[in-house]
Amino acid sequence: MADSPSPIDDVREGLRGAGYLADAATGTVVHLASALGKPVLIEGPAGTGKTQLAKSVALMTGKPLIRLQCYEGLDESKAIYEWDYRRQLLQLQLIQAADIQDGADASLTASGIFGEEFLLSRPLLAAIRSDQPVVLLVDEVDRLDMEAEALLLEVLSEYQVSVPELGTVTARHIPQVFLTSNNTRDLSEALKRRCLYLHLGYPSVEREAEIVRLHVPELSAHLAEEIASLVAVLRGADLKKPPSISETVDWARTLLALGAAELTGDITRQTLSVLLKYERDIGAGLAELSLA
Repeated sequence: MADSPSPIDDVREGLRGAGYLADAATGTVVHLASALGKPVLIEGPAGTGKTQLAKSVALMTGKPLIRLQCYEGLDESKAIYEWDYRRQLLQLQLIQAADIQDGADASLTASGIFGEEFLLSRPLLAAIRSDQPVVLLVDEVDRLDMEAEALLLEVLSEYQVSVPELGTVTARHIPQVFLTSNNTRDLSEALKRRCLYLHLGYPSVEREAEIVRLHVPELSAHLAEEIASLVAVLRGADLKKPPSISETVDWARTLLALGAAELTGDITRQTLSVLLKYERDIGAGLAELSLA
């Protein structure tokens, strides 16, 4: 009797159905993150499928995706919550217009302008307050400064947010959390300690050819292998921005649209800008491929 599929095999098959070709290590981490209720920190070069993994997990599980795009200067009001000051001001004006006595006015003001109806949920609080399980993607967390990174710790350790005026808001459902990092700076040990770790590098030629065939099934296996091999050569060159996996797929679709049956020097020169986005890189790429 054949062995039944393991939970990890089920995860990999589910991700494949969502358009993501996961290896055993990736399938294991995704399974454990769900089983243990732990966030996943995904590190690796830009363009290796880190963000796409979170999107594919959301698609696979049927959960809504909530995304926090990190950037330098991100603060609590954009990441967690802020108060709707315009509505609060309007409420105060209504109180004054009603000519309420001082004692009642103070009581109504304290309770009336800091209720949940005046609270604007940003991505982290929205994930905590959601009525249904969600996937929370904290994208490019390495762009945050250390102070902003510290804002994540309560959410990632306790799945709760402290709002001084309301108290502690605890998650109704523990979200599946994915944090991505392009390694532009070292993250704190406190953040890493709370997460499972996954490193995603560029795939092998064989795996990238398989990824291309998954997304562009009309393409011949021979051309998919040629594309993956050429992209691997380019990534070994001195480029400002090596081609991402998604750009490899875009190039495969480009060649299919042009009716190319194989890679020739002419077709490569004409379409290399789909892969490389800097003039310097195009020159370096042509030289690396001996097409200059």
